Amino acid sequence: MNRTICVYSSSSQKLDPLYYSLAEELGRRIAIGGDTLVFGAGMVGTMGATARGVKSMGGRIIGIIPEALNKKGIVYEECDELIVTPEMRSRKKLLDERSDVLIALPGGFGTLEELLEVITSKQLGYHTKPIVIFDPNGFYTDLLKQFEVFFEQNFANRSFATLYHVATTIDGIFEYIDNYTPHKVKDKWQ
Repeated sequence: MNRTICVYSSSSQKLDPLYYSLAEELGRRIAIGGDTLVFGAGMVGTMGATARGVKSMGGRIIGIIPEALNKKGIVYEECDELIVTPEMRSRKKLLDERSDVLIALPGGFGTLEELLEVITSKQLGYHTKPIVIFDPNGFYTDLLKQFEVFFEQNFANRSFATLYHVATTIDGIFEYIDNYTPHKVKDKWQ
């Protein structure tokens, strides 16, 4: 489909093997669909697994990494295009600018920070890209419960639940993004 799909993911090497397997499968599906992966350019964790999945099917990869992390053993050296940024903020900006779709795999603090930033940006009208929270095995259950607290206690309007989609399978991810149509959400300030 020739989309550029940004995948936020983990750099941890100590995860349940299921997460690496799912990340590789996602990468294969990105490539099979004719899409391009844009990611944080790490070779480790589910970051590296996603990239290896894309490469195994001959897909294209854009890696964006801050200068401090551009080191052998950390950077995925098989990127078709590797962009080195001065720091993390410019890395995130380029990840956003270069993508058509945003997917958050299970991850740690960095993944969560990236996910919340793109949801907030969409809420404020800075983009209309599809955002998918990939939730295998209920990984994001507690975060989604916290979102419900936001809605129930009026810290966020319930209509903002349409800013993102939760998928529990890779098929569910692609069903959503293949059929995605941007729609207007309630103005945050009303």
